[in-house]
Amino acid sequence: MVGAGSASEVPTARGRRVELSALAGLLEAAQAGRSGVVVLRGEVGIGKTALLEHAIELASDFRLLRASGVESEMELAFAGLQQLCGPMLERLDGLPGPQRDALATAFGLRSGDVPDRFLVGLAVLSLLSDVAEEQPLVCLVDDAQWLDQASRQALAFVARRVLAESVVLVFATRPTDREQDLDGLPELGIGNLSDADARALLAEALSGPLDEAVRDAIVTETGGNPLALLELPRSLTPAGLGGG
Repeated sequence: MVGAGSASEVPTARGRRVELSALAGLLEAAQAGRSGVVVLRGEVGIGKTALLEHAIELASDFRLLRASGVESEMELAFAGLQQLCGPMLERLDGLPGPQRDALATAFGLRSGDVPDRFLVGLAVLSLLSDVAEEQPLVCLVDDAQWLDQASRQALAFVARRVLAESVVLVFATRPTDREQDLDGLPELGIGNLSDADARALLAEALSGPLDEAVRDAIVTETGGNPLALLELPRSLTPAGLGGG
């Protein structure tokens, strides 16, 4: 069984029944020995990170690895990969020699020439498979559009090769991120909330009175973007929210 939690119990999951069902399906398949991959694509503020957080709640029986792209580190080769693999480096010596040397060099653990990226990808695949033999593994990569190119290539390489390793890989990125590295992987588009879900989210987020006309104006102005729905009311006074 996937860890406890449901869409109706988590406010940030409002209106994301399809997405949560897809994530839960991947996790359940991994517990049965079938790996899975998905790329979540959506605009800024659409709730991709909230979905990743909910995936963590669902995956209470999994080992968790996380990485997040950082715009200022995009020129640093393997920076994102080091975030993800750092907690597993105690297993480095168990890798085949060429893979071990390539990954150790990539992470600056030993000196050497620029490592072969094929061997780096194989090394990461071996590490994830090794960990997943002991416990199902979920790897969450947020802001993938800001990963350095070497890390993106390595993780895409792994994503295309995990089969029966009980590994789930979830990438969150933006629609404008069309780097070829992630092309061809299963995708799930994250759209704006429906008007009904947007109104419900506002009702959950605001403790004071909310005039219906003001509510409808906020929903229209934000287009159902969850972050905008939560931020826009902060620019209004309580009297303004109440219709004053």
